Amino acid sequence: MSYLIKSLQSVYGDDHAATDIRIEKNRITEVGRHLLPQPYETIIHAHGCIAYPGFVNTHHHLAQSVLKGIPAGLNQPLGDWLASVPYQYWPYIEPELMYNAATLGFYELLRSGTTTCADHHYLYHQNTSAELEDAVWQAASDVGIRFTLCRGGANSLGSHQGLANAGIVPETIDQTLTRLQSTLGRYHQDNDDAMRKLVVAPTSLIHSASAEQLMELARFARHENLRLHSHLLEVDFDQQQAQRQHGMSAIDYAEHCGWLGNDVWFAHLVKADAYTIDRLASTGTGISHCPTSNCRLGSGIAPVIQMAQAGMRISLGVDGSASSENASMLQEVNLSWLLHRATHGANATTLDQVTGWATIGGAQTLGYENLGALEVGQLADVVLYDVSSPRYAGAHCGAHMPVLMGEPATVKYSFIDGTPVVDNGNIAAIDATALTRKVSEQLAQLMYRRGQ
Repeated sequence: MSYLIKSLQSVYGDDHAATDIRIEKNRITEVGRHLLPQPYETIIHAHGCIAYPGFVNTHHHLAQSVLKGIPAGLNQPLGDWLASVPYQYWPYIEPELMYNAATLGFYELLRSGTTTCADHHYLYHQNTSAELEDAVWQAASDVGIRFTLCRGGANSLGSHQGLANAGIVPETIDQTLTRLQSTLGRYHQDNDDAMRKLVVAPTSLIHSASAEQLMELARFARHENLRLHSHLLEVDFDQQQAQRQHGMSAIDYAEHCGWLGNDVWFAHLVKADAYTIDRLASTGTGISHCPTSNCRLGSGIAPVIQMAQAGMRISLGVDGSASSENASMLQEVNLSWLLHRATHGANATTLDQVTGWATIGGAQTLGYENLGALEVGQLADVVLYDVSSPRYAGAHCGAHMPVLMGEPATVKYSFIDGTPVVDNGNIAAIDATALTRKVSEQLAQLMYRRGQ
């Protein structure tokens, strides 16, 4: 299909007052003013809309879409929260609930302007069924979102007591590698237009695998030309355990295990010091900055201003909805703009800078060089924000309105790979009423399985 988006109020990133965007198959083929329709094109009338490149979410936990606001974890820091929330519930999540949790997460992402999601999926143990992972891939395919599965899991009980107390038996490294190989063959697309990607992503670099296992996983990833991802330095505990167990800093341990490089990115990095930032920047290692979750768990504020100044690649992630109670990339972009100004001054961040983290920064982090900008030749992941409501009246900021003003926002259209996944405000593949009912029913069953 071919589309001509007409009469936009503005196009983000365009310096020539463009009003129209032409999409042919899965590419942007023209951006300009007063483009003439072709007989084969579908016309999208976009009065009162601003076009943005779709946001790229580089760190999520979709399973947590059904673990929001669990009372035991509301006022706990990370370690205690892990024991009270995800470790207590995820062993009881079955494929049908996982499918609907993923669909719910995608719904929230799409309505905030996200077109690509990287999910750090860690629901693996010795007896995990393949259907649990398949459910996530199927949900992504059914919804039509561009999707990267960061294949997590643990090969040891590690340092977090909550994992041991939940009665989870970790995978062996052989199980992990065998299952990774199966997923690679079934789902991963190794091309510039990929809608499906696989990433090697042990749940925690410090706590969920031995040095030898991490080295094996890194070797597998690089042999198969896959990227690498994990959590690191979200709290001080990572640094403490690295020193205690390995006699070196967390960043030196990462380097020792082969886990630095331009094919690696870490979530959080809240406790990164100057030495850590230097090692990350000099090796091309990136970050997924998750400000809402870091605030919610009281972990702190990642030093992304210093990282940006050092030349690090920065992207943004919503993290899991159990630690932020939302999955809005628009909120992450807006909070990133505000949070660092509060601590470093009014010139610390700009709207273009944080938008770049959420678009081009995210695309490059996931290995896309043709995604994240509204330019000819780029993949057609295009979001149209409706800014015609009274909420935006009186604004002087033009194309910056969605990021500056944040939530609530209305996505009128969202094209992913050239296909309208959000069509005139409706997410085509999701019946929101039915989804809400299914999740409610399945949550009752989850609580029953857990014995509550």
